[in-house]
Amino acid sequence: MKVEIINKSKHQLPSYATALSAGMDLRANLDTPIVLQPLERALVPTGLFIALPEGYEAQVRPRSGLAIKKGITVLNSPGTVDADYRGEVCVILVNLSNEPFTITDGERIAQMVIARHEQVEWRECEVLGETERGAGGFGHTGV
Repeated sequence: MKVEIINKSKHQLPSYATALSAGMDLRANLDTPIVLQPLERALVPTGLFIALPEGYEAQVRPRSGLAIKKGITVLNSPGTVDADYRGEVCVILVNLSNEPFTITDGERIAQMVIARHEQVEWRECEVLGETERGAGGFGHTGV
């Protein structure tokens, strides 16, 4: 699949780390580092602008290494970049650790997965079909 991209960053285009990777790393595009204090959040620019085809979205997800080692995650995970959005791809990061974290230029801050999606056309009705589960949810299957 070919996707148009404008790279206004100082860094290479996102790429897959391995042949079977689902996500591509996104890098911070910064003039000065950002220090995230505990529980603080920031909008981090990437310098990337994309034009996805209709029926696709870009999902911006946390990097597992940053999450487990540093407590840094994507706040609205997964963030969605819609096919009709033409602004800069930015990442909302939050520091869930007890220590300040410095984001530096070029640092891999998130991953982006391109995914197909459908749009629904609602069909209102009075009754939904029965299932074995029914309305059970939020821990109904036990611990």
